[in-house]
Amino acid sequence: MKYSLNKLHTPFIVILAGCVLLLVSFGIRHAAGLYMVPISEHLNSGREIFGLGVAINFLMIGFGSPLFGAIADKQGSGRAALYGVILLIIGLYMLSNVTNAFDVILSQAIFGLGSAGCGTAVVLGAVGKTVSLKNRTLMLGIVMAAGSLGQFLIVPLTGFLIELSSWSQSIIYLCFLASIMIIFSFGLRYADNNPLEETQAEQSLKNTLIEALQSKSYNLLTVGFFVCGFHVAFVATHFPAYLADLNMPIWIGAWSLAVIGLFNIFGTIWFGKMGDSKSKKNLLAILYFIRAIVFLVFIFMPKNEFTILLFAATLGILWLSTVPLTSGIISVLFGTRYMSFLYGFTFLSHQLGSFAGSWFGGRLYDYYGSYNIMWWICVFLGFVSAAIHLPIKEKLVTRIIVN
Repeated sequence: MKYSLNKLHTPFIVILAGCVLLLVSFGIRHAAGLYMVPISEHLNSGREIFGLGVAINFLMIGFGSPLFGAIADKQGSGRAALYGVILLIIGLYMLSNVTNAFDVILSQAIFGLGSAGCGTAVVLGAVGKTVSLKNRTLMLGIVMAAGSLGQFLIVPLTGFLIELSSWSQSIIYLCFLASIMIIFSFGLRYADNNPLEETQAEQSLKNTLIEALQSKSYNLLTVGFFVCGFHVAFVATHFPAYLADLNMPIWIGAWSLAVIGLFNIFGTIWFGKMGDSKSKKNLLAILYFIRAIVFLVFIFMPKNEFTILLFAATLGILWLSTVPLTSGIISVLFGTRYMSFLYGFTFLSHQLGSFAGSWFGGRLYDYYGSYNIMWWICVFLGFVSAAIHLPIKEKLVTRIIVN
């Protein structure tokens, strides 16, 4: 009876737990841009220091994703998520007490490593193992939509907390909010050895990685995901400061990121739904092409409250809609046995792009005094990524089996 009950409720439990983990972790992570100005002023430094700290955060998420993905595939998704949540809270608390550049970098490194444990590699891997192939991309899109909902809810909440108390005290409040994830991390353990997971040939983790690195389609997908990270990190980290430079109202910075998150709820579900019936790689190519156009139009459009929020809404539809499509292609190429690890390895490329977008944004701003060059780089990379996805072939790769 216990087995039947678990079998019946497993998808709901895993999806709910995954939604909460991404909602809270994504929301807190995307609020980082709100701390650029107050922490830079607190340290009496330029924006490069905080930008570098956030870049290290993204980088640690990247390196930590295949690590925690391997832990999830070997020891269980729930255990991997729990480790991640604990590290995230430690890093977040350290950020509230920074006194120098080293403190910023160390706290962001620990926070980033923890984010990898309760982030997309572990959560999407768990969901991918739980749901059937028929609607897998849609379910991945729904879980990612929860992360976007967290961005919509938590970013403006963080802005309110900063104004209500102080930047350091607001981070303490976020630590209490993050502790909710401890409870839901246990829900992911039901994804392990799920009877809905398709039967696959037994294969080692090492052979899986060799198989992936020999796949042209996987390599193209991984390179293209770099651009997504570059775009997202630059906007999430520097957009509020960019708006402050334009003498926009204080509220517009937080709410522009919130609007991005709100519209990405619809974007991820929409693209996830289409990915179950249409070519995922073609959808990705279209998505990156439209992103490039949106950035190009934004460069020349007049900047006011209406146009800023219009840009945020349009970009939001395309924001993280790449994730269910990218992870969906990985499940098509390799199945779900090592999905957490393989997505984590691809996500490393995404986070290398995030590192570049966050750090270069601060570096080029401090050197040139504006973000103009970064906007043009975003346009160029969008067109490049669109072209990279076209040669991808969506079919199961040749298996490497050791007898």
